[in-house]
Amino acid sequence: MKRIIEFFTIILFIIIVVLLYSRYIGVSGIKVNEQSIKYNNLSDDFYGLKIVHITDIHYGRTTHEKELKELVKKINQTKPDIVVLTGDLLTNIKLDSKEYEKISSILSEIDASIGKFTIKGDNDIDGFDEIINNSGFKDISNSYELIYTKDTDYILLAGMSSNIKDKTSIDEKLKTTNEFLQNNKPNYSILLMHEPDFIDKFNHNSFNLILAGHSLNGQVRLPIIGGIIKNEGAKKYIDSTYTVDKSKMIISNGIGTYKYSFRLNNRPSFNLYRIIK
Repeated sequence: MKRIIEFFTIILFIIIVVLLYSRYIGVSGIKVNEQSIKYNNLSDDFYGLKIVHITDIHYGRTTHEKELKELVKKINQTKPDIVVLTGDLLTNIKLDSKEYEKISSILSEIDASIGKFTIKGDNDIDGFDEIINNSGFKDISNSYELIYTKDTDYILLAGMSSNIKDKTSIDEKLKTTNEFLQNNKPNYSILLMHEPDFIDKFNHNSFNLILAGHSLNGQVRLPIIGGIIKNEGAKKYIDSTYTVDKSKMIISNGIGTYKYSFRLNNRPSFNLYRIIK
């Protein structure tokens, strides 16, 4: 009986330590995941283009003013050309107008030589438009932007808003982008989307690169098993990188937390891409 009690005491102690680590250490610090993306037909003017991909900040849960300032500082250290946010800047925690102003002020300090772009996630409702309009980001949800070089070559950067709460069809959301692609051929094409599972719902082969979020890469990751928390819209595609037909999809694991305020083997991070031949 004594050995049984000792055994369960040890197990309980381990569980408590893991929970405390996941809640207070696992959600702290921000990593930079850097990778090169190769494309043989890339215009020389776009060679080495640096794109920072952030997602799922979920401000107000485990990400607050201190963490957001740390994020902006680390982004600026990479000296990006383009910064993209693939949704869920906010979360389902009520914020007041002063918090909106604070978030806008901090995000406005992100320095990108070409521009800053975002789409709406499923939690980006109250306050999102105000924050984005005051922080220098451009919302390209269900539209597109052309990124030109000094010559005539350009990259298409398209966006699609969350498909969980917005009942507008995907065909309708991508209508203007698809109409443009029918008659034009950009040097490279990128799509921002929030929930990665919806890649199977449209003709994604028009895009060389698809950047997504929402999954948090499972939030809690176990050896061999991988991510174990699967959200609606990110149950099939939960890990960091996939090749789907002709398209490459990268899912950033995000900065904040969703539903549960902890992370394990999955520190907050953002991605830095260098486009090369």
